[in-house]
Amino acid sequence: MDERAALALLADELEYAGDDAAVVDDLVVTTDMLHETTDFPAGTTRYTAGWRAVGASLSDVAAMGAEAVAAVAAYAAPEFDGEELLAFVRGARDVCDLVGADYVGGDLDGHDEFTVTTTAIGRFDGQPVPRSGANSGNLLCVTGTLGRSAAALEYFGQNKHERANELFQFEPRIEAGRALALHATAMMDSSDGLARSLHQLGEASGCGFEVDASRVPIAESLREVTDTDEEALEQATTFGEDFELVATIPEGALAGVREVTPVSISVLGSAVPREDGITMDGEALPDRGFTHGCD
Repeated sequence: MDERAALALLADELEYAGDDAAVVDDLVVTTDMLHETTDFPAGTTRYTAGWRAVGASLSDVAAMGAEAVAAVAAYAAPEFDGEELLAFVRGARDVCDLVGADYVGGDLDGHDEFTVTTTAIGRFDGQPVPRSGANSGNLLCVTGTLGRSAAALEYFGQNKHERANELFQFEPRIEAGRALALHATAMMDSSDGLARSLHQLGEASGCGFEVDASRVPIAESLREVTDTDEEALEQATTFGEDFELVATIPEGALAGVREVTPVSISVLGSAVPREDGITMDGEALPDRGFTHGCD
């Protein structure tokens, strides 16, 4: 059973499951677990690990349209190295500082593999943005560019660790999420990849999506490490781990969204009736991306 099957099994048991974070009163709460073998390639510094692990949870807060309040992390390793531990905490603290949140501590434990569990808390005004509100005719949008993490993995493989670590230190889109929340009908982050995110949004909202491939914003860092436009597009749509926001908005709201959102907003296409499926340039877009528990 992979992660998605496990989540489906638990959905009927857990009232708050289904979105990027759980809503409790005026708060959103989310937690993530990252492992050295699956999430931190050889050459990842502990500073980057702290930044990325906490940033992943802050990205879930952003996807709900909430303000980031605080984060904690449980750090487990075979042994504690003082310099590595301090570097991790400094990375965690710096990504929190970047988005106006506080890093307030956590827990330590021994484990046979470097593993991190993070929790972030956010607060919202008005209503949080779920995955389930997209309507046929809404514009499909994404923040920033896609493919940064795919490029980083390539640079790790080339032992260009400084460049790779730089790319791994992404900015959680808290400000963009709050701006989009004023108009968005549905939203989630792209941690599992654009293609998989569209299938998840479509399932939650009961709609399909049509995407224009020429509008997918491919990161320049990805173009640096791919040989063809086709390869870059494939990586940008399926690799994941970019932590951008994928949202649907009414067509008439686009100008207002762009005016108040501090990063670029690309319109990829639109929401369509469910029976039209998930397509790119008229062809079915497979449900491909990152899933825990898959080989």
